[in-house]
Amino acid sequence: MFSFSVKPEGRNLYQRLFRENFVSKHYEAIAPYRDDIAFPMRYRSRIEEGDSFMRMRVIPDGTPNAETEISIQQKSNAFAHYHLKPVTGRKHQLRIQMCSLGIPLLNDRIYPVHLPEAVTDEMQAEEFRYPLQLVAKSVSFKDPVSEKIHHFESRHCLDLNRISDFID
Repeated sequence: MFSFSVKPEGRNLYQRLFRENFVSKHYEAIAPYRDDIAFPMRYRSRIEEGDSFMRMRVIPDGTPNAETEISIQQKSNAFAHYHLKPVTGRKHQLRIQMCSLGIPLLNDRIYPVHLPEAVTDEMQAEEFRYPLQLVAKSVSFKDPVSEKIHHFESRHCLDLNRISDFID
């Protein structure tokens, strides 16, 4: 049996799953709520390299190359608990698409403003105290060798009722 990355002869079979979008991924996020956006929605955009190696940007023109299904699980005052299902897998796709909709992820240190890297102990403590409110909740795929369906689920959950702990 092939391993995900140990045996080179099987590596491409598994990498192909991601390359060709055969992996189903689900994320949870906390971000501002906007009542002028109808959810659930399927958001398509064109994402390209941004102004630095770390950032991406949404291009208003051109053929979309990124697609995400977005729905709301729960709403509370100015924030909502979102369910995100990327159909494609572009770099920073969820972060940049949510930001381009005017609902940047809570405590995102890259979008909309790229904050400096946490290099001091104090900066790292601050970053740890206010974590990005995005969690990879599950991933599923059909094994290309065994044809068995694999499903992995994170036990970590975001809690909309605790966001005051993560806001400065």
